[in-house]
Amino acid sequence: MSVFALSLNHHTAPVDLRGRFAFTLEQIPAALHGLRSGLSRVTPEAALLSTCNRTELYIATPTPQSRTLVRPTLEWLAAHGGVSADELLRHTHVMERQEAARHAFRVASGLDSMVLGEAQILGQMKQAVREADAAGMLGTTLHQLFQRSFSVAKEVRTATEIGAHSISMAAAAVRLAGQLFEDLSRIRILFVGAGEMIELAATHFAAKAPRHITIANRTLERGEKLAAQFGAEVMRLADLPSRLHEFDAVVSCTASALPLIGLGAVERALKARRRRPMFMVDLAVPRDIEPEIAQLEDVYLYTVDDLSAVVQTAGEKRQAAVAQAEAIIESGVQNFVHWLDQRATVPLIRSLNAQAEQWRQHEMARARKLLARGDSPEEALEALARGLTQKMLHGAMAELHNADPQQRAQMIDAVTRLFLRGENPTR
Repeated sequence: MSVFALSLNHHTAPVDLRGRFAFTLEQIPAALHGLRSGLSRVTPEAALLSTCNRTELYIATPTPQSRTLVRPTLEWLAAHGGVSADELLRHTHVMERQEAARHAFRVASGLDSMVLGEAQILGQMKQAVREADAAGMLGTTLHQLFQRSFSVAKEVRTATEIGAHSISMAAAAVRLAGQLFEDLSRIRILFVGAGEMIELAATHFAAKAPRHITIANRTLERGEKLAAQFGAEVMRLADLPSRLHEFDAVVSCTASALPLIGLGAVERALKARRRRPMFMVDLAVPRDIEPEIAQLEDVYLYTVDDLSAVVQTAGEKRQAAVAQAEAIIESGVQNFVHWLDQRATVPLIRSLNAQAEQWRQHEMARARKLLARGDSPEEALEALARGLTQKMLHGAMAELHNADPQQRAQMIDAVTRLFLRGENPTR
């Protein structure tokens, strides 16, 4: 068996394109059966992983057919998203054998996530495996791949600090918010803007399952697209001053040349909140939030410069954790590839066992005949042993005699290793 993976993710494709290839959990069983119908020449194993950051297909097939199925699999997925296969291929990473295993292990361990080290993807992968199993598409090879992925991910999370240190401004903001609020799942958070930095920040905060998320953006349509990823509310930027008091945390990053959130608006919000604290992060350069707001007693305002020290310290620690994680993953990859290679010999082993059993039965029948006609047990045993030995050696001896001069040295080495266990045949 062989395995390949086809991945469309946040590294390879923009969010709008990823959105074309999103599958809900309810859609996955039908999609897998549709894929199987599209690959009518074989019956492959298949699993489909679909999140806001990635759509991935993992396929296991008989070794000679693995490469021939890549193109039809790509065409099937392209048809689902309404693009050409060539267009999809430009935004897709195709991996086989150890590369596919390495990718699966890195995804499960959180090393390939937009939020490095996040744990949510592991649960999403487990759900994808359950859906593939329920659809009858999960065979021995993919079962092994994913179970080993989960085992590697567990080791990465327990043996390293991959999830313990922030490495981005957005992740550092989550950590600082956690120091102010006892439970981030109880806060209401406002994101101002809809660019890549806000998307990353929203991804970090969404992993903490806050009580409510709102996206405010100058262009409502763009805000709606981002809000759809997180189940968030959308509001107009013009409504921000009148609604600012509703939010415990505000994260802003726009391209505005002037501040969008002024001192007066925040003072009014604090009064309406009865001095309950507000956590504010300004990721914009130039600023979105007036710097004077930092002087207010119940506001905790952080800028890019404030976060840089947190990021630098965490980054140094994370580098060591990532190196440890990659070593664990590589060991898992080698073990899986070794298992795959062993699986390839299973048919040969079965044939050898069947042949040996046939020889045994034949020689046992001959020995019984010798005993029945009056030969001694010693003579019957001698004949049985001689017959089995001749049958065992016949194939090797024939190959040695028939090998041409170029092959003979290689054949001698193989026979020596199989029958003499490394002993010198000339002794």
